[in-house]
Parts: sequence; C-alpha cells; structure tokens
Amino acid sequence: MKIIKVANYEEMSLVAFSILEEKLKLNAALNIGFATGGTPLGLYEHLVAANVNKEITFKDVKSFNLDEYVGLSKTNPNSYHYFMFDNLFSHIDINKNNVHIPNGETLNIEEECASYERLIKKYGGIDIQILGIGGNGHIAFNEPGTSFESVTHIVNLDESTRQANARFFENINEVPTKAITMGLSTIMNSKEILLLINGKKKKEAFQELISGNISEQFPASILHKHHNVIVIVDEEAYSE
Repeated sequence: MKIIKVANYEEMSLVAFSILEEKLKLNAALNIGFATGGTPLGLYEHLVAANVNKEITFKDVKSFNLDEYVGLSKTNPNSYHYFMFDNLFSHIDINKNNVHIPNGETLNIEEECASYERLIKKYGGIDIQILGIGGNGHIAFNEPGTSFESVTHIVNLDESTRQANARFFENINEVPTKAITMGLSTIMNSKEILLLINGKKKKEAFQELISGNISEQFPASILHKHHNVIVIVDEEAYSE
C-alpha cells in the first residue's frame, strides 16, 4: 500500500487525475471502476476538462460502477446512474454502450448481481478501481461484517451509511435501505486500486486503515492484501 499525502482536496483530485491520465495514455482501452459521492467529483472535473481539450479520450474505455441503490429509477437525481452521467459520462466521449452500472430497478436482483459479476469477468476484469472510504470503513456498499470473499450482491444499508447519504435526499426516510454493490472479492480482483480519502470526518477511518489490523468489521482493511493500492490522503484526514 503506497500512501501519498497531499495538502487538500484539490491536490488529491489533481494527483488522482495525473495517475489516471498517465494510464489512459498508455492504454486507451482501460477498464475503469468508478465511484460516486463527493470524494471523486474533483477528479471527474479534471477528466472532463482533459477530454474536452483532447488530451485524453474515453472512446475505447469500458466503465464499471461500484454500486447502485435498489428501487431508484435511472432518471432519479439520487440514483448513481444519474450521478455518473450528470458528473462525467454526459461530458466525455465514452461510448455509452461501454458504460456499466448495476440496474437497481430490476425485478430479479439476484440475477442482476450474478450478471454484473459475469460482465466484469467477460471484459477481463477492472484495470484500475477508484474508491472512497466510509467513516465505518465501508468501501462501495460493503458494510462492516461483509465477507472478504463476497462478490456482487444485494446489501442492507447500515444506518450510519444512510445518515451520511441523507444530505442528498429530502429526508432520511427517502434514502433507500438496499443497494447492489460489487463485493470485496470483486474489488480485490482489480489490477490496481486508487483510494481517495479527504476531510476530518475520514480521519478515524484513515487511522484504522493504516493500523494494519485486518478484519471484516473494517472492510477497507482487506486492501492491505492487495498488491497494488495507492492511497491519496489530504492533511485533514491524515492528521493524528
């Protein structure tokens, strides 16, 4: 696990962009795993700008999102499908047929999970996976107690996760209680992982991560077993 300490959110986003930019220039057909939430937004802004300026292209990129709420339509502003198109995919030259996001509207959730897992394997796995981390150590929607062997599955969202995401909804009651998420094993099969951590609220999670303790009660701890993880952390999250 390589840790890169940066001054602030802006620098974190720029360093993450530089890493992705370099990889895209070496391999224009990358399979990229994307995350949602506030953490990667700065990175996505840099990716859009570089694409508009024709510095990089996404024409041959295949994207795979980590997760999606169950029960929200693709046109719901709080769905991750909407989030990704609003913040990235609608602004870059990616082939929309190469965009893959779990379908939270499906009537057969178990089959959707299995199908998504097969899809990732069909395209040779994820080359680089972008991750954030929750205050309780969750990555994607893999809550504490999730098996390290888990593949794409349906999950009941932890109350702390729902509270953290409530700011995007009218009230807590509108936050879905279930989601489809890549499993920890799925994430660990990525060739490279880019973990972004910023802000005081993530300080305890970062400290637990670097403690080296590996436990299913802190899902992100599994990343210590991956051979190629880069953690970009700002001063607020890094400070003891």
